[in-house]
Amino acid sequence: MRTFLTLTLVGLTLPLQAQEKQPAAVNNGNPNNTSYVLKVQSDLVLTNVVVRDKRTGAVVRGLTAKDFTVLENGKPQTIQTFDFQSIDAATPLNEATVSGKAGQLVLGKGTGTGVVTGDELRNHRLVILFFDLTSMQPDDLSRSVAAAKNYISRQMQAADLVAAVSLDASISVDQDFTANKQALLAAVSHYDNTRQGGYQAGATSTTNQTEDASSFTPDESEYNDINTDRQLYAIAEISKSLAYINQKKSLLYFSGGIQRDGIENEASLRSATNSAVRANLSIYSVDMRGLQAISPLGDASTGSVRGASAYNGQALQNNLDANFNTQEVLSTLAADTGGKFYGDSNDFAPAFQAMENDTAQYYVIGFRSTNPARDGRYRRLQIKLNRADVKVEYRPGYYAPADYQHSNHEDRERQLTEQLESDLPATDVPVYMAAYYFELTPDRYYIPVSLIVPGSQIPFVKGGDRDKATIDIIGEVKDGAGRAEGGVRQTVKLAIDQQQQVSRKNVQYTTSFTLPPGKYHVKFVVRENETGHMGSFETDINVPDLSKAPLKLSSVLLANQRQTAPKSKQANPLIQDGQLWVPNVAHVFRQDGHLYLLYEVYGPGTKTADARAQSPRLLTSIEFLSGSTKVFETPLVEATKLTDASRNTIAFQFDVPLKDLKPGQYTCQVNVIDDRAGAFSFPRTGVLVR
Repeated sequence: MRTFLTLTLVGLTLPLQAQEKQPAAVNNGNPNNTSYVLKVQSDLVLTNVVVRDKRTGAVVRGLTAKDFTVLENGKPQTIQTFDFQSIDAATPLNEATVSGKAGQLVLGKGTGTGVVTGDELRNHRLVILFFDLTSMQPDDLSRSVAAAKNYISRQMQAADLVAAVSLDASISVDQDFTANKQALLAAVSHYDNTRQGGYQAGATSTTNQTEDASSFTPDESEYNDINTDRQLYAIAEISKSLAYINQKKSLLYFSGGIQRDGIENEASLRSATNSAVRANLSIYSVDMRGLQAISPLGDASTGSVRGASAYNGQALQNNLDANFNTQEVLSTLAADTGGKFYGDSNDFAPAFQAMENDTAQYYVIGFRSTNPARDGRYRRLQIKLNRADVKVEYRPGYYAPADYQHSNHEDRERQLTEQLESDLPATDVPVYMAAYYFELTPDRYYIPVSLIVPGSQIPFVKGGDRDKATIDIIGEVKDGAGRAEGGVRQTVKLAIDQQQQVSRKNVQYTTSFTLPPGKYHVKFVVRENETGHMGSFETDINVPDLSKAPLKLSSVLLANQRQTAPKSKQANPLIQDGQLWVPNVAHVFRQDGHLYLLYEVYGPGTKTADARAQSPRLLTSIEFLSGSTKVFETPLVEATKLTDASRNTIAFQFDVPLKDLKPGQYTCQVNVIDDRAGAFSFPRTGVLVR
């Protein structure tokens, strides 16, 4: 097992952060030019409780703290705060800026010093209208704006405080919480005229058509994974910004669907739902594509279908599966946070009505835990009532805070191990990962695994003329039966020249495993050792059995830099001609840079008893397509000699300057033809040029 560490220029959009780090105030229609900031106590454990009559389902009013018993892990807790919220008793506010402890959601320009206390926010409904501009087409965006305007104009009540937030290249709080309908209408109307910059509306691919059994489609999974992570991290950021507000919050999530490939985005999805639960935020997700008529031949956004798939139902099934996959995440977000999902309908009013009904009346109970340990463990809650004719609804538990600075070495190692074994992911530090495969012998494969951590997420400490930091890395790979096949535990010390602007670079760590063909599960945990923040990434990988393939082709590795390789006697296919290839995990490249491609063909030539005695003849080239139009192709390369006789391998290396390609998204197709064996392969992958 070998590792190497590199610093690379930013090749993917860094995880989302609020545009303002410090609390700010806003003034929208307040005649006194006064804005408000909510002050709360963050050491309370708060949970909302809805008590309904078992027979009628009506909310039971008039209960007191003495009627409730709160248990944490079976131990009684003393109720410190108790309140009943009902919008019927709300006192209208002219303006309110609601800020949590970190103040991340506030993006205002006012200079007022007013303070909204908990009493003043009692009985008010807090609503966030979240517009995901990265996933909606222009028609979807227009429908979302129309639905939001209808809610603001006709359904919004005096007790409602509403904010408008959007996701484009970053999170933007376009209107902080306010009761001013005109200010909200102005903010929402702006989205109809929005023109995307670095990200285009509808950038997430939702098409997965299959032309026929021998056709190829672009592999855009890496690009989609990162874009989906951005969307889910945005929800997590909004949730964290509101975590210190006592009242229940509701988020109306307007989306054109979220594409998720298998479990690659499982960590960010769990983080988003867990952050929302901690913040008492319910998500009401709305698929703004509305009622769709899915054609078996696809729509104008895709190329023509060839082969038999248009006639045997395969193309239609692929389109239905793709549509379902983009709704599955929206449904999960709603179900796991106590909200509802609305899709396959052109009537979006029920989403607003459900949100209003769910937040009309509820009890808020707060207590300070008798367990002082800041161990980050899950604590189960039980809330009981001294009567049997009612039904009690509440969240089942919460995660205790964790204190890293006061833990010893053994505790820190245990935290890493527990996080590696935990089903709940760590997402304080964003982590991205990619895995590849190269054949060493017919039954053993070299599996390089590359991790990316944005340098901006690692707090470097100044030491002389260098910035220093330490990160811990732990990982393992398990087979289909859950048996460990390999592991990594390493502490990496970083020392970077201060002129290198680490915050604008990525820290990339690469290790490798040697595995036989089969299906595996890989998980890695990364921790920076200044604050103890951790991030994790896990995914399933498939190591194919190339002995059954007509043309034995390795992974196609894309890179934007190569380094002088350290001397080693171990076989490493990523080292070619003395240079070490650094994988580009995100497949995002700069126009003024280069795109390097590396791939290998094993056992080329005619299939005989001694294949090595044959003279191979391989033809290969690289081409770039924009849609269905070829925009660039390299000259055809012919190979007739093995580059590594010990592995019966021909390795191909390409250096493609990108200066002649316009910024945009492309399909990179690798053409490989084995002329002697009459076999061929045309793998594709998505590439973004900036």
